[in-house]
Amino acid sequence: MSEKSVQSPLHRPSSHESAWQHVSGEAIYIDDMPPPSGMLVAQLVVSPVAHGRIVRLDTTKAAALPGVAAVLTAQDIPGVNDISAIFHDEPLLATTEVLCQGQAVALVVGDSYEACRRGVSAVELEIEALPAVLDVPTAIAQQSMHAGVHVMRRGDVDTALASSALKLSGVVESPDQDHWYLETHVALAILEENRTLRVYSSTQHPAEVQAKIGEVLGIPRADVVVLAPRMGGGFGGKETQGAHFAALASLAAWHCRRPVKVWLNRDQDMMWTGKRHPFYSTYEAGFDTDGRICALKVQTYANAGWAHDLSRAILDRCLFHLDNTYFIPNLHFEGRIAKTHLPSNTAYRGFGGPQGIVVIESVLNRAARKLGLDPAEVRQRNFYGEAPRNRTPYDQEVVDSRARRIYDELMQSSRYHARQKEVADFNAQSRWIKRGLAFQPVKFGISFTNSMLNQAGALVLIYTDGTVQINHGGTEMGQGLHTKMRVVAAHCLGLPQERIRVMHTATDKVPNTAATAASSGADLNGQAVHEACRVLVERLRPVAARMLGVSEGEQHTLCFAGEAVSLPNGQSVSFSKVVQQAYVEQISLSATGYYRTPDIWYDAEQGRGKPFHYFAYGAAVLEVEVNGLTGEHRLLQVDILHDVGDSLIPSLDRGQVEGAFIQGLGWLTCEELIWDDKGFLRTHSPDTYKIPSYGTAPVPERFSVQLLEDAAQAAVIHGSKAVGEPPFMLAIGVMTALQEAVLAFTPAAAREVELRLPCTAEAVLRAIHALGAP
Repeated sequence: MSEKSVQSPLHRPSSHESAWQHVSGEAIYIDDMPPPSGMLVAQLVVSPVAHGRIVRLDTTKAAALPGVAAVLTAQDIPGVNDISAIFHDEPLLATTEVLCQGQAVALVVGDSYEACRRGVSAVELEIEALPAVLDVPTAIAQQSMHAGVHVMRRGDVDTALASSALKLSGVVESPDQDHWYLETHVALAILEENRTLRVYSSTQHPAEVQAKIGEVLGIPRADVVVLAPRMGGGFGGKETQGAHFAALASLAAWHCRRPVKVWLNRDQDMMWTGKRHPFYSTYEAGFDTDGRICALKVQTYANAGWAHDLSRAILDRCLFHLDNTYFIPNLHFEGRIAKTHLPSNTAYRGFGGPQGIVVIESVLNRAARKLGLDPAEVRQRNFYGEAPRNRTPYDQEVVDSRARRIYDELMQSSRYHARQKEVADFNAQSRWIKRGLAFQPVKFGISFTNSMLNQAGALVLIYTDGTVQINHGGTEMGQGLHTKMRVVAAHCLGLPQERIRVMHTATDKVPNTAATAASSGADLNGQAVHEACRVLVERLRPVAARMLGVSEGEQHTLCFAGEAVSLPNGQSVSFSKVVQQAYVEQISLSATGYYRTPDIWYDAEQGRGKPFHYFAYGAAVLEVEVNGLTGEHRLLQVDILHDVGDSLIPSLDRGQVEGAFIQGLGWLTCEELIWDDKGFLRTHSPDTYKIPSYGTAPVPERFSVQLLEDAAQAAVIHGSKAVGEPPFMLAIGVMTALQEAVLAFTPAAAREVELRLPCTAEAVLRAIHALGAP
């Protein structure tokens, strides 16, 4: 047997399991599925105002139009008119009041989109406009808040602030961001026999979609099967809000007794769905003369929009990450949730973490410049260290911090100090073009901070020809989760990946699952898949032993690899023959696996606990170039060193680091959502909302991504670490680099710069002019 035939695919580069389908156009998404016989489509009637009272809603004329099958309102909901994830504050269809522009009021169902559009126009909707709250400062002034306050405390922050050599105070505003997944929201509901439902949903959380459909229709969850085939991106935007459109499609199918598809076009998706939460934060900070932080007081507000959605959990994670990689001896963090009349904001990659890290990084930048120190040096001086400088603000111990190791390795590999001089020399000789260099570290907690969500299940089936099907609770949205699960199974069973098929995620195969979110998809589902495969291997081991004439005491020497079960002496029997014999012996060839993350807890009242199983680390060195005449800027070079543990599939993890960084770059430099004074989104299409793209700024010209070596993590699937969210925060360094470049246009004495986020060309130019630069 050749070495190649027995080599496990684990920890080795691999292509995405659907890569060829993606590039060839053969990949099937929900909107690509052949329409079932008699399928109807639907369009929403939405509020045209940000806040108002419904005076009149008459659907008579619309319902009578040719091609219109039904016009549904809240009165047509047989169960509970609620689609909220947690707080029961979000009706599926509005009744007496509308709380944002784009809130759903009615659903027009018809045999074509044209018929539905005519029906939408014919619905008579009269709304009395009421005053609207559209930003956080106004919400603060009017005390327009959702329930929930989160506080963390340590030490005597006021005394430490008063005695600090350097005192700073300020405001940090982090912007919103559209998810801009390539596949917009879509769901297809099919009514089957006995009034049961099969629903195809572009969702990160099939179990929640199943639950909400059951509640809306007033039927048991067992009567609803939700399937989640591949998604064209999610990024958090389909964690809760996919349930809205699946429930609407199901409601229509229930009434019309025909299949119904609800699909949003790009403009509708951008105008009506939630974004990344904008945050408004005030701070007071104290430092010693060496740049070490003595105290930090932060008051932060999350702009939730009109409903809670996941805002409380997102606020929590913001506070959990206000420290980033830095020990803060005295602190007071307080967070609240602002209620505004905008679409309900929701989960987004990083889930509040980026908004928290932006605050501490802004504070450190100001301190470094006030003290005349290199911002990179200030950062490394504040890293977590040995006890007692190893406790987070919520009192979790920071074990095996890799921030300093990454700092040392990246400083050398990126030539940071040599490039500092090169940048200074360039700036001294260039009048209108200036460059800036920055170092950005990240520490990001991995786990759902709600302990009960940290569980996963799997169902693995072996067929008598030796091929395998995997069912698990995670959803595939392009990140490669299915590919990782296939590799985990291939390693355990000793099979090539081609012999293993990962099935579409479905609630009738693996029930009661958590969302594929919090960067935990591979951690949770990987352990569950591994456990199911381990059970099957242990069932097959005695069978193979008997076939090879091995005693019971020697069974442990059998190795499952290379499509065979082998002894150390080379004697072997094929995997398929072992499986066939197991079937003959009436041994089950299917098994379930289950995993729950241990020791996760948090006491919100005390602000203490262990909300994370471990931390992922990384760092980036970024170099930018700014045109002082136009504010245009480009990223010249990025060097990233990121900690993914012992990567399950390095090629996929490297791609996730690249993608997360670029998405973070978009948030901070070019993706600008503009709302008018009536709460209407003006940037709701790609002609006005700019995401990063290759060949244009801000994608870097030179982009190096390296994964930290010899970095296996204990108590995680095969020593790997989560990768989906942590690298997003590395892009925050572009803020520092741009500030350095802007300051290069001014005399050395000018050490303050006001650069708003996102750092568009206009924002950069305003910052340059504000400093009086020529």
